[in-house]
Amino acid sequence: MILVTGATGTVGREVVSLLVARGERVRAVSRTPATAGLPAGVEVVAGDLAEPASLAPQPESFWAVVERAVEASGAEWTFLRPVGFAANTLMWAGQIRAGDVVRWPYGAAARSLVHERDLAEVAVAALTSAGHSGARHLLSGPATLTQEEQVRAIGRAVGRDLRWSEMPLGEARQMLAAAFGDPDFAEIALRGWAAFVDHPEQVTDTVERITGHPARPYADWAADHADAFR
Repeated sequence: MILVTGATGTVGREVVSLLVARGERVRAVSRTPATAGLPAGVEVVAGDLAEPASLAPQPESFWAVVERAVEASGAEWTFLRPVGFAANTLMWAGQIRAGDVVRWPYGAAARSLVHERDLAEVAVAALTSAGHSGARHLLSGPATLTQEEQVRAIGRAVGRDLRWSEMPLGEARQMLAAAFGDPDFAEIALRGWAAFVDHPEQVTDTVERITGHPARPYADWAADHADAFR
């Protein structure tokens, strides 16, 4: 793990990008993690060098704990680190089956969602071919689409003109807290979408490098799952 302070500065941001490109594990310190806009896969933690108390150890994410446990086991390992799953947009299925409008927050949040088939193919390659031991593969789709564009893609897949309606943030916070049963998790989700408005999610070529074919676009995922939205 490499810790980068000043990670959102002119030089620090470049350092983080180069380390990620080399497959290094990076932890970045930022005063405002929600708006850091660093590449996917980077662990962003809150801290201010001018306030030493802010640098005290913080509870780690669940997946960071899992990865460390796997590494410490002595077994051979490969980590697959996907960006958001395209399948997560099934959360809109109820609204789409009921009408032509999806009401949700942060329509301008741009993500490079990955098709579950691509993730599975990379997993199989890592399990059955050489060269993946100790690798950390960051997986994404082939391009970014805003959440509003994702809804339109679903509309094309089902042959309907779907529209986006921006949900006020306060209402979204209450709705997600109720849906997740955890206000803190709801807040994390909202911060993530907010960050993707100004800093679209990273696109990688990992799927193509490992499988030999480009990552499947979101439109393909929508077509594959069209029945879920009808």
